[in-house]
Amino acid sequence: MNKDVDVSEDFIRDIIKQDLESGKHASIVTRFPPEPNGFLHIGHATSICLNFGIAAENEGSKCNLRFDDTNPSRENQNFVDSIKKDIEWLGFKWAGEILYASDYFEQLYNFALTLIKDGKAYVDSRSQDQIRSTRGTLTEPGQNSPHRDRTPEENLSILKKMREGVLEEGSHVLRAKIDMTSPNMNMRDPVMYRILKTPHHQTGTEWPIYPMYDFAHGLSDSIENVTHSLCTMEYEDHRPLYEWFLNELKVFPSRQIEFGKVLLSHTILSKRNLLKLVEANHVEGWDDPRMPTISGMRRLGYTPSSIRDFCKRVGMSRRSNVADIALLEHCLRDDLNNISQRRMAVINPLKVTIENYPEHTDDLLPALNHPGDETLGSREIPFSRELYIERDDFMENPPRKFFRLSPGTEVRLRYGFFIKCKDVIKDSETGEITEVVCTYDPKTKGGSAPDGRKVKATIHWVSAKHAIQSEVRLYDRLCLDPNPDLGDEDNLSSVLNPNSLKIISNAMLEPSLKNVSKGDTFQFERLGYFCADSRNHAPEKPVFNRTVTLRDTWARIQKSQKKTD
Repeated sequence: MNKDVDVSEDFIRDIIKQDLESGKHASIVTRFPPEPNGFLHIGHATSICLNFGIAAENEGSKCNLRFDDTNPSRENQNFVDSIKKDIEWLGFKWAGEILYASDYFEQLYNFALTLIKDGKAYVDSRSQDQIRSTRGTLTEPGQNSPHRDRTPEENLSILKKMREGVLEEGSHVLRAKIDMTSPNMNMRDPVMYRILKTPHHQTGTEWPIYPMYDFAHGLSDSIENVTHSLCTMEYEDHRPLYEWFLNELKVFPSRQIEFGKVLLSHTILSKRNLLKLVEANHVEGWDDPRMPTISGMRRLGYTPSSIRDFCKRVGMSRRSNVADIALLEHCLRDDLNNISQRRMAVINPLKVTIENYPEHTDDLLPALNHPGDETLGSREIPFSRELYIERDDFMENPPRKFFRLSPGTEVRLRYGFFIKCKDVIKDSETGEITEVVCTYDPKTKGGSAPDGRKVKATIHWVSAKHAIQSEVRLYDRLCLDPNPDLGDEDNLSSVLNPNSLKIISNAMLEPSLKNVSKGDTFQFERLGYFCADSRNHAPEKPVFNRTVTLRDTWARIQKSQKKTD
């Protein structure tokens, strides 16, 4: 066991520990086998962390990255590249070269020949509909194909022609000869090969036939000497077929172990529904910051360590479970709180004029970049006669417990001075407050009064003279429904949050944010965590995404649970 790795405990790791201690295996080989037909999402992250994590925890072990690319009509190189990027971003590295099921097409074809020669496979020349009609139901057995008793020689001859590409799509399939009466539908002579004359992103036009997933997957595991093939519970009924191919071909016996999926509340994870979101323009693409894709989460400002922490906290079990999105957001806040430098920004600006502050004069006020980590250094914030504060931080006629700025009240400006409201200027036509006139106490520089007087509120601000105008995108949860994948697929919009995105075009930021890089993350004090958008941000036109608010719902949930225990 690698002592430098933080190890989680679960039933899969218990199995692996027993296999190592018994001498069944000297080392562990796992694999992460995505099909390159889409983008990875948060649900895939649990499998990534599991497979790569187990390899990292056990010395001498490894995890392969293998693309199960057996369906060229839905796969392409762009998906391959995005998956590679996501895995590396999450902090993992696969063993050796990237592998593909297509690397084994010749070997898989030879396995098929062996099964035919052994009388364990045959060519069925009926249509897909005809085959489906004789497959039976959960309560009724299937019917044998009239081609089931073809001789090995005849089967080999047809399969050879299938490979040569001289036969039409849909005219023949190769099926395993198992048991059409099996209570397990997957064992009723499953299809092993079909004719598909679609170019492949790796093999081009070399192959006019392609292996089915159930045939290729387990044998690819075996070829790679995968000791533990970890997959979600939906493949539990496929395990007898997985083992049948391995046993009949007498190859390395990879072991399939199933675990429960991790779902996420208020989150769409169904690939079908995610595609609908993109195609119906509910989102701007697969990397929209509201999407649960790894690329979308990265653009929103999620950190790799927060996702890994979430996967660890959720854990692994045999049953699928729905994790509260509040836990994921808690993991994110926990990480961002430690690493994010602080800055001031005003989202909904209200002008403040300090009438007794000298005109044409600026102050530079020192501020720590992180109150809990002095190693992150400090900066100087310009202060001038005209400022911007949040409009919500001022009320002309406040309720009794409103402690922010109001006529006659005094507040502290973060890192700055005490100011007191003297007057209010309004638009003559609309009555809207356009400016607040204040005075300041020059003796309170730094935020404390020599006479010891106290104020009940500290508010953030930016100098109007030095502020950077920015677009700020306030992202919120995409779904109001806690279980959106269970709803009406034909009316997906009914589960969506109509306020999942609010764009602020005139936010004002302190000038130190001018030259930040795409993806840089900050805490905008009192507002939340924000990052420079990885696609649209530019120094001449800054764009910041709200990653998450400061309010920690999960912490409140945990506190409430402790009170009831």
